[in-house]
Amino acid sequence: MDYKTILEQQRKFFESNKTKDLHFRINILKNLKTVLKNNENLLYEAIYADFKKSDFETYATEIGILYNDINLAIRKIRSWSRSKRVSTNLINLPSKSFIKPEPYGVCLIIGAWNYPYQLSFAPAIAAIAAGNTVILKPSELSSNTSALMSKLINNNFSPEIFHVIEGGVNETTELLKEKFDKIFFTGSVSVGKIVYQAAAKNLTPITLELGGKSPAFVFTDTNLNVTAKRLVWGKFLNAGQTCIAPDYVLVENKIKDAFLQAIKKQIDDFKYSITNKNHVQIINSKNFERLVNLIDKSKLFCGGEYNESERYISPTVLHDIDFSHPIMNDEVFGPILPVIAFDNITDTLQKIKSLPKPLACYIFTKNKKTKKNILNNISFGGGAINDTIMHISNPNLPFGGVGNSGIGNYHGEAGFRAFSHYKSILAKPFGFEPKLKYPPYTKSKMKWMKRLLR
Repeated sequence: MDYKTILEQQRKFFESNKTKDLHFRINILKNLKTVLKNNENLLYEAIYADFKKSDFETYATEIGILYNDINLAIRKIRSWSRSKRVSTNLINLPSKSFIKPEPYGVCLIIGAWNYPYQLSFAPAIAAIAAGNTVILKPSELSSNTSALMSKLINNNFSPEIFHVIEGGVNETTELLKEKFDKIFFTGSVSVGKIVYQAAAKNLTPITLELGGKSPAFVFTDTNLNVTAKRLVWGKFLNAGQTCIAPDYVLVENKIKDAFLQAIKKQIDDFKYSITNKNHVQIINSKNFERLVNLIDKSKLFCGGEYNESERYISPTVLHDIDFSHPIMNDEVFGPILPVIAFDNITDTLQKIKSLPKPLACYIFTKNKKTKKNILNNISFGGGAINDTIMHISNPNLPFGGVGNSGIGNYHGEAGFRAFSHYKSILAKPFGFEPKLKYPPYTKSKMKWMKRLLR
């Protein structure tokens, strides 16, 4: 079945208003959870084939999160879908005012390869909860997970409700020529711009989840051991192929050497390897070669080992880096951590403010003024104080970028909102009709208008 036929079927089905029934949405979500649970072993096998990713990490960072997303949506869908009463201003009395969420319609979701299940199904869960139909295009780079997602969804759901279309650049390009009611894209900034341009041709609302060089600040008053543990875990999770991984560290010069030693000790303690089930492959040869070329041996503090046949790169730390170094040009997106020492935080903040806005930011300090200074000066999508990555695990925190790192957000109710239009309604009775707004427009009416609208 070609994508045009599927698109037509979904549009026709949406126009039937069946997806607006909350029981219908809940049943679809329950069915999705059942499909995922019944095929967990296949999900583990497919992602291992793509990444050599362990069952533990797959459940913790992908499947378990999806179960939570589904459970939350089922539990909250009634409250999220209710019309919300708001106050009515004086000039419109007597009347009632309310805001009613409604689904957009047919949604295109373009997933990413680095967390192929989570970054494809999480927005799909939000879209279905909001009452939309979904065409999902997973990333072709993680080919085994893409094939499995296509099989599981297309064999268990009607194409008029939820369908997966596989393919690469050509297929995505053709899909983007069609008119959708909402597009949700997760991926690189460069591709995000292409998707944004395609959406603009049809004035299609869009959510872009992109990336960027997310900084981590480490100050002298931090707990070095805890800081090292949390930074190392966050940076090298999924071999650094995480959009909100700390891309580089800014550490106060006074503790630079102690910080580097603490980082090295933590890497050694974790004993990263694919055999130990806490490290994964680089997704493909192209990205492997790109990352290897970023390992400047003259700046190497620890790590730096790699194996081309296994697409393996050990956790690597570079030091004595500055902002002019090639590794600071683009997001690393791999297991290489550049460390920049600083003396003057004001100058450092000015430099970061001159760069594209990052998706995340992490601050390690006990000082309230320092925290406030960073939060007030740096614009970023989201982040954490004295931790990394974990803000994404709280469904009450909207997840998304700003500027180059993205447009819009999702997770929890924010996901429902991302796939809903909120229409505003003013409801008036027939019993009372003031003459103020109607001709003739007299000086007396003008005086009253100024009183009401000043």
